[in-house]
Amino acid sequence: MPAEPIVIKKKKESTFKDKVMELLPEGGNLNLCLTCGLCASGCPATGIGNMDARKFLRMASLGMDEELLNSPWAWFCTMCQRCIYMCPMKIDIPQLVFNVRKSWDKDRQPKGIRGSCEMALKNDTCSAMGASEEDWRFVVEDVAEEVRESQPGFENLQIPMDKKGATFFLNQNSREPVTEPDEMIPLWKILDTVGADWTYGSKGWAAENYCLFCADLENWEKIVRVKAKAVDDLGCKIWLNTE
Repeated sequence: MPAEPIVIKKKKESTFKDKVMELLPEGGNLNLCLTCGLCASGCPATGIGNMDARKFLRMASLGMDEELLNSPWAWFCTMCQRCIYMCPMKIDIPQLVFNVRKSWDKDRQPKGIRGSCEMALKNDTCSAMGASEEDWRFVVEDVAEEVRESQPGFENLQIPMDKKGATFFLNQNSREPVTEPDEMIPLWKILDTVGADWTYGSKGWAAENYCLFCADLENWEKIVRVKAKAVDDLGCKIWLNTE
């Protein structure tokens, strides 16, 4: 299905056009963009909602802020940066997308992403599912005990929690202990088999940060600081993030 033409209603001041100009690398010139389409050719979100990276960029450069803010396409972008890799000018389109997301009111943002961000702020586990420290400890030990009882060769499996001075501090996807706890087991077995010196933390153990996807930089930083503090407080050398 061919893309619909861009219709410019009237000349107006643009917020995002200035952002586009800021994203140009040294020596770059937006006026030389030939709309070659290389950015869109490798984009996994091309065609969704009759939009693609090339069209999104051109709309921004033409001052069509209102149209950009009313298009949900910014939330389909995966931020994979393939467009930057392909672009001869190396224009950072994902950063433009990020700025558009940041301009959306919280109550208009996708409920799943916004809700996960808010959940992670509820306590110091940073869990996007809202799991508490007590829930986390219970699930880990319960699953570990099941492994010790049912899987030969892992009768002495230990899952360290808040181990001071461990080499590795391991993060875990928030959804696994809540909805798919058995998905944690394979990594445990690998770490046990190789004799790795590792630990989980009761605080800051969640691997993801949905506030970043909401372009909520204040709360993104807050969550990162909680996680970093958890690693520092235990004196771990390496922070392993499974995401």
